[in-house]
Amino acid sequence: MTLRIFAAVLLAAGTLLVGQASAQAPDLNAIPDKMPFATPYGPPISMDRAQEVIQAGVAEAKKRGWDMNIAVVDPHGDLKAFGRMDNAQFASISIAQHKARVAARYRRPSRAFEDGVQKAGLNYLLTLDDVIASRGGIPLVDNGKIIGAVGCSGGTGSQDEAVCTAAAALINK
Repeated sequence: MTLRIFAAVLLAAGTLLVGQASAQAPDLNAIPDKMPFATPYGPPISMDRAQEVIQAGVAEAKKRGWDMNIAVVDPHGDLKAFGRMDNAQFASISIAQHKARVAARYRRPSRAFEDGVQKAGLNYLLTLDDVIASRGGIPLVDNGKIIGAVGCSGGTGSQDEAVCTAAAALINK
């Protein structure tokens, strides 16, 4: 008898959770009035400014004792500057570049894809070309136009994002 009650409670709880999950799912058929993430592209970031963004990220990473890879790309997503701190993991070299490229090309922080997959269950996002659903890529916006993006990798997602945010703050004021 106790097993039956337990099974019934478990089934009811599962049904409730499924109902809540589908109630929170976004309406993919809704048509927004304005285009989301429509910040226009501007001229590419200069090499000197890109190096300054790298140095701002390195300064934040050093302050926290984290070894990071930091990439800056132009609006097309092509590499403009790169910094690899001593002892930063090798796998994160390409990941930092990938995060920056996605932030520039899709005109949004790479965290938007992570949130879309993790929080909203929008798994179709993973089928889009060149997407990475991991935080740590932020567009660089100067005078209302995207001039590039910065990507950081080497720690946890939250560590990558913290360094990336500090680096991007040099441009995104």
